[in-house]
Amino acid sequence: MTLATTDLCDKYGDALQIAESIFTDFGGELAFEGPIGTVKCFEDNSLVRAALETPGQGRVLVVDGGASDRCALIGDNMAQLAIDNDWAGLVIYGCVRDAAELAQMDIAVKALNTHPKKSNKQNTGEHDVSVHFAGVRFVPGTWLYADLDGIVVADNELSL
Repeated sequence: MTLATTDLCDKYGDALQIAESIFTDFGGELAFEGPIGTVKCFEDNSLVRAALETPGQGRVLVVDGGASDRCALIGDNMAQLAIDNDWAGLVIYGCVRDAAELAQMDIAVKALNTHPKKSNKQNTGEHDVSVHFAGVRFVPGTWLYADLDGIVVADNELSL
């Protein structure tokens, strides 16, 4: 069971980073938590696919797509990779596609918006680096908690 972000904020307050409310839920699951893995890319999802092809081990993949609204960084095929490889959820600072299919899948996906066009495939970007957006620094290995109320990040795993 995922810890509620509201309860975490009540208990831990200023020890948490709280993301700006800019994300929409697209997956069939609405709450998720886990240690963070990151990809930083711009209009190229090659490294996103590479990350999702590895064992997620309950981690959350945070993708800094530079807030591009010119293409999607994941769709239903990538979401299925996340499910198959045990990723807890996805936070995409960019767009997704196949929104109707994502809504039926057993994965949590938060993103800025939708776009029908697929991304480039040039193998550009970085992985497992600290990324910053929505007022939060997402550092690999720190913990992310997300639900319908928002996203919070903590230095380590929390309990209530």
